Amino acid sequence: MQKRFLGAAALAAGALLAAASPVHATGAVGPACHDAQVPISRRLLNEGEHVVVSTRTHVKALLVPALWLILVAAVAGYASSFTGRAGSAQPLLVAVVWILALVVIVWLVVRPFLTWLTTEYTVTDRRLITRTGILNRRGHDIPVPRISDVAYEHGLVDRILGCGTLVISDASEQGRVRLPDIPHVEQVQLKISDLLFARTEPGPRGTGWQDERERRVDDGT
Repeated sequence: MQKRFLGAAALAAGALLAAASPVHATGAVGPACHDAQVPISRRLLNEGEHVVVSTRTHVKALLVPALWLILVAAVAGYASSFTGRAGSAQPLLVAVVWILALVVIVWLVVRPFLTWLTTEYTVTDRRLITRTGILNRRGHDIPVPRISDVAYEHGLVDRILGCGTLVISDASEQGRVRLPDIPHVEQVQLKISDLLFARTEPGPRGTGWQDERERRVDDGT
């Protein structure tokens, strides 16, 4: 029985780690980085707005919950194997052991997984969109013209796993937004840098961006 529980826990942990998929797709500003399993809701986009990058955090965020799942299942299976001498009370003791294990799994495994599943980072040709939260959703938007710098940080483990922390500086009072465990963080940083560079290039009349700059000058703003 203990081996079956461990096998089921290992399969469940594998399913958690398999939840992340390669980042790919195309967008308005060159080949975009887009997770096919992160379909951003169209209601979050304005008319004519195009997705450049859309992703969740890296599967690295699920490594610790997967280890907890295997550990808790192993401990619960080992503890339930000692209930054979309890006689008629054995079913009750086994139920108590696995109810406690289920509570721990919900807190240490299911909750982090749902947090990962409901956290989305999207960059369009107009703004950075972050959405997170299971029951209470939280969102934060930064217009692209307000982004002053974009950088990334990754240590040895991040480099091995292919992820890193994206650091975006803007003109707000907060100053910086740190997005941890971004897959292919170097590619994402390059995409946003290209987007910022395209925004700063003077364009011909009728491109929208140049016209907006001229309207601001005419209005005295």
